[in-house]
Amino acid sequence: MAVKEETHMKIHVIAACVVMILAFLFHLSAQEWLILLVVIALVISLEMINTAIERAVDLVTKEFHPLAKAAKDIAAGAVLIAAVVAVIVGVIIFLPRII
Repeated sequence: MAVKEETHMKIHVIAACVVMILAFLFHLSAQEWLILLVVIALVISLEMINTAIERAVDLVTKEFHPLAKAAKDIAAGAVLIAAVVAVIVGVIIFLPRII
């Protein structure tokens, strides 16, 4: 459901597919595969938690409330941090093979 309705989830899934294709093409080691799978799972899991928090907050209140905004922003920030770390991991693994 999250993939069908959430644009960011679609982006994460497409990025994960691209990374896995590249991992296959570059013949990554088992350890590198495991690291990539963990960061992919982390980003997608956090995006799902973020979506759940946003939906729960929207269910409770339709009015603006600073705490509701903070909950949404903090959840989105967690996804952002995980995504940045995932990109860094990808650069560390793939850059030496690309250069």
